[in-house]
Amino acid sequence: MFLTQVFKKGLLATLSLIMCTQACAASVQLVEKKRFEIENFKTFGGKTIKQVQVGWESYGTLNQAKDNVVLITHYFSATSHAAGKYHPDDATPGYWNAIIGPGKAIDTDKYFVLSVDTLANLNAYDPNVITTGPASINPDTGKHYGLTFPVVTIRDFVNVQKTLLESLGVTKLHAVVGGSMGSMQALDWATAYPEWVPRMISVIGSGQSDAWTTALLEKWAVPIQLDANWKSGDYYNSTPPSQGLTAALMFITQDALTPTFFNKTGEGIGYFALEDAPLNDIRQQHSIVKWLKERAQSRAKLMDANHLLYLVRASQLYMAGHSGDMKQALSSVKAKSLFLPSFNDLLLMPYLAKDAANSLEQHHKNTTYRELTGDLGHLNGVVGIEQAASDISAFLADK
Repeated sequence: MFLTQVFKKGLLATLSLIMCTQACAASVQLVEKKRFEIENFKTFGGKTIKQVQVGWESYGTLNQAKDNVVLITHYFSATSHAAGKYHPDDATPGYWNAIIGPGKAIDTDKYFVLSVDTLANLNAYDPNVITTGPASINPDTGKHYGLTFPVVTIRDFVNVQKTLLESLGVTKLHAVVGGSMGSMQALDWATAYPEWVPRMISVIGSGQSDAWTTALLEKWAVPIQLDANWKSGDYYNSTPPSQGLTAALMFITQDALTPTFFNKTGEGIGYFALEDAPLNDIRQQHSIVKWLKERAQSRAKLMDANHLLYLVRASQLYMAGHSGDMKQALSSVKAKSLFLPSFNDLLLMPYLAKDAANSLEQHHKNTTYRELTGDLGHLNGVVGIEQAASDISAFLADK
């Protein structure tokens, strides 16, 4: 669901090399964030949110027929910044820049590629993020929503995207492609609006949040709720629950990676089980724990704790079709589908994607399932996505 800023500082040289691929080294397209507003948005749960605002960006050109749209749906801790840079001197491009751009797997010489910030986007204080959520001002009260903000679902993210597309005169996609929480949106798109979606790619994804995954996700919420500064979500005019948010991000980072990655990182920073500081003082931490905490603290500066809780809940409530029966709901899918789980994913384990793919096959749908490899677990589908470039390119080109 879930990371990219985790890779910004102090990582192993090997991971830096993964990110600095030939595609990233090439000239990077410049993009701008745009704003979209819905006056009154009705949620899947039946509540109304006034003056909904989300940010979006696009790459490539919308053709005259408006039928070359590839929608990118983003993961838990990401934004709509899927590719390119806002400024030439930006440190890194969008998270899937390796596969989105001229001549790349999702070729912007052919396709109009579009991505939208989710409601309650985690990066609420990023200047390049526009999102309505608990940190926003309720126009009826003039105060921050806090926990009065309605619970939102994956279907709500989809419906905001659909409304934006319709405002552009688009009535059908060429494809929808998403990773992690974005894969949930992609499959829900194909299930809820089958006439819109001829092709669907699910990367490191699932068809529903099962009992194991729902309980795992709750682990991310608990540190925030236990932080004394959380105050049941009413902290916007006081000290925010930064410690709880940091702890939640530490869990997210570890869940999205693998023992192999952590052990290699430990070797690089001199981790040793019998380090002097933790041996002599219970308040001191091992080097690998400090490494993890420092990255979480850095990321937390642009994020909102309540927003994290809302994204956790949206992910927990996820079931493709949102009808109470995933397998039956998938019978409505008309899209051909490509599932790309990561073989060593400890977060959204491969069986979740396999279950959805099997259900589609049982309904005689055109479905392909291939596993990603690498040492990064869940994040094989983010920074390791280039390994699937030829599969994605061929899938999008196939009639």
